[in-house]
Amino acid sequence: DEARAKHHEFVRNGRREIFQGLTFWSPNVNLFRDPRWGRGMETYGEDPYLTGTLAVAFVKGLQGEDPDYLKTVATPKHYVVHSGPEPERHRFDAVVDEHDLRETYLPAFELSVKRGQAESVMCAYNRTLHEACCASRRLLQQILREEWGFRGYIVSDCGAIDDIWRGHKLVGSEVEAAARALLAGTDLECGERAYLALAEAVRQGLIQEQDVDTALRRVFTARFRLGMFDPPERVRYAHTPFWVVNCPEHRALALEAAHKSIVLLKNDGLLPLDKAVQRVAVLGPNADDELVLVGNYEGTPARSWTLLDGLREKLSDTAKVRFALGPDLAEGMPGFERVPAYALRVEPSPEAEPGLKATYFDNRNFEGEPVLQRVEPELRFASTVNPPLPDFRNKPFSARWEGFLLAPETGDYTIGAYGFKSFRVVLDGREIVRSDEHHKRKVVYERVRLGKGRPVPFLVEFRSAEANTQHRADLQLVWSRPESTRVREALALAEWAEVVILALGLSPRLEGEEMPVDIPGFRGGDRLDIRLPEPQQRFLEQVVERCPKTVLVLFNGSALAVEWAAEHVPAIVEAWYPGEAGGKAVANVLFGDVNPGGRLPVTFYRSIEDLPPFEDYRMENRTYRYFRGEPLYPFGFGLSYTRFAYRNLELPEQIRAGKAARVAVEVENAGDRAGEEVVQLDVTDREASSRVPIRSLQGYR
Repeated sequence: DEARAKHHEFVRNGRREIFQGLTFWSPNVNLFRDPRWGRGMETYGEDPYLTGTLAVAFVKGLQGEDPDYLKTVATPKHYVVHSGPEPERHRFDAVVDEHDLRETYLPAFELSVKRGQAESVMCAYNRTLHEACCASRRLLQQILREEWGFRGYIVSDCGAIDDIWRGHKLVGSEVEAAARALLAGTDLECGERAYLALAEAVRQGLIQEQDVDTALRRVFTARFRLGMFDPPERVRYAHTPFWVVNCPEHRALALEAAHKSIVLLKNDGLLPLDKAVQRVAVLGPNADDELVLVGNYEGTPARSWTLLDGLREKLSDTAKVRFALGPDLAEGMPGFERVPAYALRVEPSPEAEPGLKATYFDNRNFEGEPVLQRVEPELRFASTVNPPLPDFRNKPFSARWEGFLLAPETGDYTIGAYGFKSFRVVLDGREIVRSDEHHKRKVVYERVRLGKGRPVPFLVEFRSAEANTQHRADLQLVWSRPESTRVREALALAEWAEVVILALGLSPRLEGEEMPVDIPGFRGGDRLDIRLPEPQQRFLEQVVERCPKTVLVLFNGSALAVEWAAEHVPAIVEAWYPGEAGGKAVANVLFGDVNPGGRLPVTFYRSIEDLPPFEDYRMENRTYRYFRGEPLYPFGFGLSYTRFAYRNLELPEQIRAGKAARVAVEVENAGDRAGEEVVQLDVTDREASSRVPIRSLQGYR
């Protein structure tokens, strides 16, 4: 609904640009076969049936139920055998046998197409069985169209056509690559504009005009089904009002989704926390970071609640809640906190008024007379939460902040800003960071040396998007002080507190799609190890030594080998990247207002030594279906604050291959708290003559 509302709002204002349309490259239904893959956070987990059934619901939700028109276009991706390594994807050949292809890698796509009726499919960068996925007749024509009856259009991943000749070197030119992809069935190209060479391919006789016509017909059919060429009064979804964007019902749904996703991994009786607690320390680099709420390929929330926000809101009348950042996320990857008022001065004197001068203009170019000038205690701005003027919620503007930065100690600092859309930071006359990110918030930073007590002039300039109906406009000035100071402050709070809530894990600054990251434990978006990063592990052990009542809250998009924590920490909560309301949801779970009922969609291994080589796509000893070791936490695991009893299991004596079977069981809440239980049905074949999974999920409710 929000996509439709935003699209038509833009059309009414004469804008038809990227990120304002109705085709969505989602869901990601690749199998999360290895926890080292950086994009696994986008997927539904490591099980084909779970992934496929969730994808069907997602696709149907995106495309709507109207018999004549699509609400939006869903695009299951990346077809088909695709899950890292990220740095190698433009030239990598994923080799699998027919068994793994059919039993593991294809089923989620098949369900998306057959049951979900997906209108589009995206082909992957890599090769599969020596053929480029976007130029494979077998994958695109024989399996997708002929076997499954797919009638929609196929779009390439961005740049994948170019990869056919530059990366995979399967042909010698762009013209040949474009021709091969089109003939194989890729109808639409994203990325490097390789399909501009199709005209030359026709002239060379590599393709015929009717081949281009076929692709055009498929693409335009989707546009017709979206109602793009029909009068708005005929299209049911064209009347979706703009007020549905960030409406109360959608905010409530975001909170409910976060509640249901949280998994309780360990509880030695510490949870739920006593609401009479007086001193709570919230520690860790993920405690007050909005980025860890949304992960990779995120939307842009109108408002976000970090864990610190959620706990302060819940305990505002009853307890002292104090925060310290603690260690870096990883070696070479700083954690950030907002630059506080005590480090900002209006004039170049330590005794001057704290804060900075803010100047706002009602246009994007700092033109004319300012509409507002004032002193602000810190730079934390969000147009949807605290706009300086009401008009700034949805109109273009620019702003400038000026002042002096006062370091509390001499040392190496990391200074930066986090926000959307265009901004730059000038420190001591030198521009240190600039961002013109066109569709999402990001943090940019640079390391600098600062002297204690020496006021350093700085300037921050910000321009909103041309139309703030697309994204909220926001900006924060952030820094990372010397790590030893941050850790010392955090450990002092751990000694002060009755309870420590410790927010550790990973971050979309460490894991994600083809990232420029090369630090210990991380490379190119993937992980080289599955343990907590070393700075966090050291800090965890130090905190538990000082405060035994420590709750470890993990924010991450993939499984972590937290074996030390499983033995020494009394409570562990897996929060994942929980969305805009994630901080409120975790706070509700920690204090018992919500009973956790989530289950793990992936296996938590004990060590990287449990895993085959990352580049090996064979499923032997991978995922719960084939892993013969002892996991730290198995697929499907999740605790509750109550107990459930199973009785009267009914099973048929025989189950015929390919036939439906009825299985029934009675489930009773045997505890004293309300709660939800996910009932899972696993199946195994003890007498199979071929290789089969140890067990395989075939139903859940």
